[in-house]
Amino acid sequence: MAKTDFKSVDEYQNTFEGDKKARLQAVRDAIRAVAPDAEEVISYQIPAYKHFGFLVYYSGATSHISLSYPFSEALLSEFKTDLAKYKVSKSAIQMPDKDPLPVDLIKRIVAFRVQENELAAASKQKKK
Repeated sequence: MAKTDFKSVDEYQNTFEGDKKARLQAVRDAIRAVAPDAEEVISYQIPAYKHFGFLVYYSGATSHISLSYPFSEALLSEFKTDLAKYKVSKSAIQMPDKDPLPVDLIKRIVAFRVQENELAAASKQKKK
């Protein structure tokens, strides 16, 4: 993937082929199913979604797909059991290509992030 000035998620995903491209589209579809009103953007040259701030990013790598964002301790705690089989940091979850894509888990993580962002926005609004 040499191109690094992507203007759209389609443009980003079109640099991949075959199963990797299909897996990236499945991640995109899962995010859009849970957060249909989220704005789809390119940030840091990868797909990202915004809803009261950034929700989540995703990207394709050689042998995995990453779901990323500076994840909260609450999120990491909530999904600790589900995430045990993946390489996880505070900012990324690596889902190996050799394993089935955990679409349901992706949806639940995005739903959690939607709730976090909405609560944070409501809290800020209340302070005003």
